[in-house]
Amino acid sequence: MKTKLISIFFTLLIGLALFSCGTNNEPPAAIDTDAIRTEAVQTFAAQFTQTAKSVPTLTPTLTLEPTLTLTPTPEGGATATPTKNACYNLLWIKDLTVPDGAKMKPNEVFTKTWLVQNNGGCAWAPGFTFSNVGGDPMRGATVTLTKPIPVGLKYELSVELAVPSGVYGVIQSAWRMAYEPGMYFGDTLFISIVVEDPNAPSPTPAATP
Repeated sequence: MKTKLISIFFTLLIGLALFSCGTNNEPPAAIDTDAIRTEAVQTFAAQFTQTAKSVPTLTPTLTLEPTLTLTPTPEGGATATPTKNACYNLLWIKDLTVPDGAKMKPNEVFTKTWLVQNNGGCAWAPGFTFSNVGGDPMRGATVTLTKPIPVGLKYELSVELAVPSGVYGVIQSAWRMAYEPGMYFGDTLFISIVVEDPNAPSPTPAATP
């Protein structure tokens, strides 16, 4: 493109010189082609420089990458489960009564107590319920909170249970807290006991050599 513009400009200058000579009826003077070419190049360079100055300079825009905020693991070493409402959460800390695998008898009544913590962003309000969500309910009734549980408070959560009759082996039950019917939050709390069949034959002792 640059070479084509110089050639056009050079041709126009030669034509203009010839036309001037013909008009004056004087013999054409020798044309200094080198001078014309040099002038054409200088004129084109000046125009190109002026055009370059008029082009706006684009300043790159810095794009910020999204950052991930990490929340420290709550006290107790357990990881809280996701909730439908991040305002509420419950963290299991430990079992206070009836450890997993405890041996019990049919129809035996007992109290299961867990130590938990409100590690969410809002207090638990009176009316929140703690109910069975899986396994054998062991005749346990839904527990309803009667007082608020502030954020960060550790709380002993208890439920009255009874060993079912006619069921032997490992029996499990799962319980969760909810802020309204069906809207559960926090860790699932478990109870696991072993009920032996009283009619089962006793194992034969090994023979002594």
